[in-house]
Amino acid sequence: MRTAILALRDRLDRAGIILSGLCAVHCILGVLLVGILGLGGEVLLAPEIHRIGLGLALVVGLVSLGFGVARHGKLAPLVIGGAGLGLMGLALAVGHGPAETVLTIIGVSLVAYAHIRNLHRGG
Repeated sequence: MRTAILALRDRLDRAGIILSGLCAVHCILGVLLVGILGLGGEVLLAPEIHRIGLGLALVVGLVSLGFGVARHGKLAPLVIGGAGLGLMGLALAVGHGPAETVLTIIGVSLVAYAHIRNLHRGG
């Protein structure tokens, strides 16, 4: 049972890293395609995409980083990930534009870093 929980936590951390990367790519491509070429604004900038992404990040992040604290007893990944999730939430509040992009990129970077630290047992 314990091995299954550890495997699940590791999978969730890896999923969190992948989701963070996809979010960053979406954000950068969105700025390029919409800002420079004027393409895809109604799809790439849809608030639903950002809300769903934040919801997935919250669930995956809190579960896997919470498992990590229970396993290795180190709060640092949870705190770093929480700060990143907070920045991602703030990005939703500021609306579309450069501030949203910067907050999102910093937020997903922190979340990915937290998942990496968690995979390395909090180190």
